Amino acid sequence: MRKALEPGHRLAITPRYMASGDSYTSLSYNFRVAHNTISKVIPETYEAIIQNNLEEVMTCPSTPEEWKLVTQSFSDRWNFHNTCGAIDGKHVAIKCPPK
Repeated sequence: MRKALEPGHRLAITPRYMASGDSYTSLSYNFRVAHNTISKVIPETYEAIIQNNLEEVMTCPSTPEEWKLVTQSFSDRWNFHNTCGAIDGKHVAIKCPPK
């Protein structure tokens, strides 16, 4: 049986994947770890990060009144009406409609 991947190594692979969006195969060459190992490491590391930081970093509204406060905040601050969330740091390809 092989030695387990060190936590520091896991933590180096996961943010690199998050930042670059590289494939598991590409990451396997960069970190010299098998791509099937990386495919297990990244979700496990995501889960560990979420479990450790969820309460302190990100809370999700649980009542309709809390959601209304979020939409009001988007409306007041950014002039985006009826918006309840946003994602930053991801590029989404959108095809321009004709005319």
